[in-house]
Amino acid sequence: MSRIIAVANQKGGVGKTTTCVNLAASLAANRRRVLLVDMDPQGNATVGCGVDKDDLEATNYEVLMREAALADAVVPVADGAFRLLPANGDLTAAEVALMAAEGRERRLRDLLAPVAVDYDHILIDCPPSLNILTVNALVAAHRVLIPIQCEYYALEGLTALLNTISRVQQTANPDLEIEGLLRTMFDPRNNLAGQVGAQLLQHFQSKVYRTQIPRNVRLAEAPSHGKPALQYDRSSRGAIAYMAAASEMLRREGAAGRVANAG
Repeated sequence: MSRIIAVANQKGGVGKTTTCVNLAASLAANRRRVLLVDMDPQGNATVGCGVDKDDLEATNYEVLMREAALADAVVPVADGAFRLLPANGDLTAAEVALMAAEGRERRLRDLLAPVAVDYDHILIDCPPSLNILTVNALVAAHRVLIPIQCEYYALEGLTALLNTISRVQQTANPDLEIEGLLRTMFDPRNNLAGQVGAQLLQHFQSKVYRTQIPRNVRLAEAPSHGKPALQYDRSSRGAIAYMAAASEMLRREGAAGRVANAG
């Protein structure tokens, strides 16, 4: 069964798109079939995968507007390691159009349902705001992965996101669960980072990934080359950290499956 994971945080600049691109590449390196869905009109995930967002015959906009089939818009990336449903600025128009559409919050879920069998993991890169595109991602997803930078304001953004998830659970997707919290841009030399990290562990316990994504120059450089860090410099600390995060995700899936079977 395909696992659909929305990667979300209403606060920008926390490494959300970096997490999507590099986690997709790392899961693919573990021989998983992966689809990355770019739901951000900025199209950063698209560019980070080496795709020219302004030279596409079909994007997520056409798919959401039912002007193109999802299969026709999906493109292979990272030397074919995984697939991408790209996005660009046109997606802003979809945001407006969907507001008046019937079943608007279920559009992405309905579109992914027929192709879910073709993938082991579908990762959705959400925009850094609460809008109909984010709601579509949360309604379509089984789980939410929350990248979080260990700083004071990040905790405020986390509270807002948890409230949003709770509302979606109550109204449109009761099966939605939190996959985990992934600490990004982590600097162990920063006292505040350590304090915030400790607070996260205290409040969310096992939901906090043990893997920490460090601040890393090669990781920051990779998007400008249109490559995941695993392809840009697989020996970099950033690439190694995301491989560890992917491995941790797979271990958690295995443990959850064993518990479900035992039940």
